[in-house]
Amino acid sequence: MAEVVLFHHVQGLTDGIRAFAEELGTGGHTVHTPDLFDGERPATIDDGIAFADGIGFKALSERVDRAVAELPGGLVYGGFSMGSAQAQRLAQTRPGARGALLYEGCIPLTGDWAFGPWPDGVAVQIHGMDKDPLFALEGDLDAARELVETVGPELGQLFLYPGDRHLFEDSSLPSYDPDAAAQVLRHSREFLDRLG
Repeated sequence: MAEVVLFHHVQGLTDGIRAFAEELGTGGHTVHTPDLFDGERPATIDDGIAFADGIGFKALSERVDRAVAELPGGLVYGGFSMGSAQAQRLAQTRPGARGALLYEGCIPLTGDWAFGPWPDGVAVQIHGMDKDPLFALEGDLDAARELVETVGPELGQLFLYPGDRHLFEDSSLPSYDPDAAAQVLRHSREFLDRLG
């Protein structure tokens, strides 16, 4: 069974993210959900971006590193939007990663924000809506396509869902799309089952 660390989005560790993690863990997988915001749950995405900016990327990354420091190697790193950047960073830089589940976010493999090359043998699955302004229209979708092409079809998958919602997997937010979220969970569990 896989062991997963799942990082929340800019609205914090919501009840919807906890519910998603619980569903993801069905079938025997272990899912850890660290709270990078110490209980804060910003009301909107804009509020969350401002809150995260107040902490700073470096300090958030330090919180992430502390959250995984005592966990074993061989992890799958997952994250939603802001959290996907941290998941991708660990998948690319922490030795022993088995895979990455990137929800509504992807960092390019080259450029100012890049974490370096993708490690050999690390699987990745990416999910997002095809008209989401924060995923499809700001470059993340292009980065996702590049990453999946780089790792190849045996290790990389990109799933696009019709719509323009961001954070559509979170059942506690107005942006929730139950049909798309159910598909995301099904694909994600299949990914974890393959990794064993």
